[in-house]
Amino acid sequence: MVAEVFADGVGRVDFVSGVVRIELVSLEPAESGQGKMEVRQRIAMPVDGFLHSLNTMGDLVNKLVEAGVLKRNEQTGAAPVKK
Repeated sequence: MVAEVFADGVGRVDFVSGVVRIELVSLEPAESGQGKMEVRQRIAMPVDGFLHSLNTMGDLVNKLVEAGVLKRNEQTGAAPVKK
């Protein structure tokens, strides 16, 4: 079985000593009622692996646009937005 990690998003992305480090963050409740993003896990990969992952994610974004899940903002050239 493959371990699965849930993350609400990506925190910092750094490039140090030839390695791209990506922090996966999740929202944690706080006493004040305002949630706080906390690092859950970190992915470290070489630059070529990072670039390949960007290409793979771009392909998924295109499929989501084709499926009607996302809509491109043609005027600004911005990233696709959720419908």
